[in-house]
Amino acid sequence: MVREVSESCVDSLLTEMVACYCNRFYTNKPELAARRIEAIGYQVGHQLSERYTMERPRFTDHLEAIKFICKDFWSELFKKQIDNLKTNHRGTFVLQDNKFRWLARMSIDPSTDNVSPLEDITSPTAESKAAQAMSMHLYFPCGIIRGALSNLGIPCAVSADISNLPACSFVVRIKALKGS
Repeated sequence: MVREVSESCVDSLLTEMVACYCNRFYTNKPELAARRIEAIGYQVGHQLSERYTMERPRFTDHLEAIKFICKDFWSELFKKQIDNLKTNHRGTFVLQDNKFRWLARMSIDPSTDNVSPLEDITSPTAESKAAQAMSMHLYFPCGIIRGALSNLGIPCAVSADISNLPACSFVVRIKALKGS
């Protein structure tokens, strides 16, 4: 039996989780909020990877595992594959989604809560607040990717680049194992 969750439910859950961690639990500590959101994503990615690879043999190399993330894993999450995969062949991979769903419908509330009366919504301060709010939402998918790869035996660090919205690039840096 295949179980699916409505995309709007996932969007709402992600929005509420970020809002709670940023505005209630860690109001004055955005770095702690970011770490916690990424940790939740890590757990989700680890468990999903376990589920999606149960019937598969273990991957023999990093590239094979990354391709699995780009094709099968991403398809399960977003009903599409990653649009572009690049590598430097030294442990760094860039996974690009040209229309990342979790950012596509995002908007920033220009209310007085987010922007002071003296700020214009297009001011650099307002833009940096918008970018910060958007980046907080990216800690969760970064955690999902890191958790999935960790479950596949690949320790790594994952970051996101949103310089070309609505495209989002996830940079995966595989950590070298000691002794190799």
